[in-house]
Amino acid sequence: MDLGLKDRVYIVTGATRGLGHATARELVADGAKVIITGRDGKRVEAAAAELGPDVVGMAADNGEPGAAQRLVDAAHERFGRLDGILISVGGPAPGFVADNTDEQWQSAFDSVFLGAVRLARTAAAALGEGGVIGFVLSGSVHEPIAGLTISNGLRPGLAGFAKSLADELGPRGIRVVGVLPARIDTDRVRELDSLSGDAEASRAAAEARIPLRRYGTPEEFGRTAAFLLSPAASYLTGIMVPVDGGSRHGF
Repeated sequence: MDLGLKDRVYIVTGATRGLGHATARELVADGAKVIITGRDGKRVEAAAAELGPDVVGMAADNGEPGAAQRLVDAAHERFGRLDGILISVGGPAPGFVADNTDEQWQSAFDSVFLGAVRLARTAAAALGEGGVIGFVLSGSVHEPIAGLTISNGLRPGLAGFAKSLADELGPRGIRVVGVLPARIDTDRVRELDSLSGDAEASRAAAEARIPLRRYGTPEEFGRTAAFLLSPAASYLTGIMVPVDGGSRHGF
């Protein structure tokens, strides 16, 4: 299938590794041009070089107030247009209710929630008909995940914002989508598995609860996200798509 990505321009945040990086790779493979971000300048530079000449890397923190406008401006300056954005950010600190501090909550709110809202709002002002805003969220949008209290608190609210945004931007021909990863084999998930003290046992237990009986790969996530961001998905908006091997039991 031709996704219609050739020469379209996207911003993908948090793309030096993991899910954002996998999505940027798939976009570029189908002909898109991409601006990727991350907090570490050296990692951003290395990731951009790996992805090829149609990728520009910028050091940026989603929680920094000026970052959103800088990224939108860079897309226009470097590539002359902007067609969409995928807002991805590293997961907040794990922990149960009694474990997480005010500082951890505030930091996560600034980057995971407010930063995402600001990026989406800024992108929306710059996008025209056919534009798209994507959010990398989590299965915690539908069901809390034990030991990820901060994520459980913030992700559902961001999904609600995304749904409201889809309603507001629809008349302008701008789509809004969410992608809900579960157990994808990334550094973040491996880190969470290791918190039990026996990462292999945690993974085996988690895989036993997944109908497909395995973790997903970043490439599988990236292909799904790239499709949702592409013109091939032009009549999909306001939806939350689980990439979870069937883990979600509800309809």
